[in-house]
Amino acid sequence: ISGGRLILGIGSGWMQKDYDEYGYEFGTAGSRLDDLAAALPRINSRLGKLNPAPTRKIPILIGGQGERKTLRLVAEHADMWHSFTNATTYPGKAEALGRHCRDTGRDPGTIERSSGVEGRDPDTLVANAEALAGLGVTLMTVGCGGPDYNLGPAEALVRWRDGRARG
Repeated sequence: ISGGRLILGIGSGWMQKDYDEYGYEFGTAGSRLDDLAAALPRINSRLGKLNPAPTRKIPILIGGQGERKTLRLVAEHADMWHSFTNATTYPGKAEALGRHCRDTGRDPGTIERSSGVEGRDPDTLVANAEALAGLGVTLMTVGCGGPDYNLGPAEALVRWRDGRARG
């Protein structure tokens, strides 16, 4: 369906309504992270047994910025990290991830970096995207706000991306 572009994005969850709707215990942020830590080896094992096999390794993206647990899980299990940061807060979180990578013997450069881009008007959005790109973020998202979706920020970000690709 996706031509091999599937990414498994996962985190510990933060919206209690989602847990309530499925009948799961919401718990605490720490208990949800512990549950995620327990599930990741099973998830990796199951992805390795898919039939038919995927066209490529399905990358795991872990979202979050908690320096003690979340970034340790990123260092141990993720191919990609969605940081939920901006250009001001990103460097400190990236350094924390780097420490966890060193502790686990992993090259932090093997983890692709992702972040949301703040800003509604095109100039602010592009300036923030440039700043994040300068810090090594290669995947960026932008909110379009539902239910009355405004795709203007996404269109501006795509124009910026395409302009950079052309050189």
